[in-house]
Amino acid sequence: MPEPLLKVKNLNQHFKISRSFTVKAVNSVSFEIFPGETYGLVGESGSGKTTIGRSIIRLYNPTGGEIIFNGMKISGKLGDRAQRMLRKNMQMIFQDPMSSLNPRKKIGDIIAEGLDIHKLYNNLDERKEIISEILKKVGLSPAHAERYPQQFSGGQRQRVGIARALVMNPKLIIADECISALDVSIQAQVVNLMKDIQAETNCAYLFIAHDLSMVKYISDRIGVLHKGFLVETGTTQEIFYNPIHPYTKSLLSAVPLPNPVIEKNRQLLNYNAAEINYENFKLRQVTSTHFVRDTE
Repeated sequence: MPEPLLKVKNLNQHFKISRSFTVKAVNSVSFEIFPGETYGLVGESGSGKTTIGRSIIRLYNPTGGEIIFNGMKISGKLGDRAQRMLRKNMQMIFQDPMSSLNPRKKIGDIIAEGLDIHKLYNNLDERKEIISEILKKVGLSPAHAERYPQQFSGGQRQRVGIARALVMNPKLIIADECISALDVSIQAQVVNLMKDIQAETNCAYLFIAHDLSMVKYISDRIGVLHKGFLVETGTTQEIFYNPIHPYTKSLLSAVPLPNPVIEKNRQLLNYNAAEINYENFKLRQVTSTHFVRDTE
């Protein structure tokens, strides 16, 4: 087995709201991502998916735990060397393609911001060539570099976000619900584009999403989050065809089916975990890749 590109060990992310109240958004989450792999992270709204992604890329300072990326510890206080390595080798595609793009800047300048900061070109001609190549790679025209974000559709803006992440040639891309704001037909185009780019560059993805069918399509392994805890993790086949945790079964039962006869008689599994304190239960190993947090 190759060495993991990313190791997350007992990650905690708590937000102190007042002197007497703290929101425990993420609790003791551990997983690994290998080079060229897609790790899907699923769960209901408020389960902590986005918080994990933002903590890993250090938009939030983790409350506790350890994060090792590319053989270097990036949790705790970041030194100059670790910060430069992190910014060059890890990128994020944000959920809302409009709010994540500066409306006052042209697309070319938005994409090249990382290149400018890290001085990854020798002259302006090389800068322009890099921007043109990455725009063509994501299905846009080099002429689009002179336009502004508001001149594009939602799907095109998301492609710009992907281009901004890819131009740094990162080893890991955190895709934070990058397809949830798009039409279904555009979602398929964006996900296929991401798979093609992964096959070409061997980058890894942390794919955060609500859409279980899309997660099943793109992911090699999946982690299921509930109330800030990782309740089950395993390969895509294990999670979809042999779910063990009641919450995972409940999530899968809510996936609509294209057959109207089966859909009419489909039974939803309700899972009420309001009284369960996951802190009392540890992840139990089922197979070499399948882990589940016991609740009984």
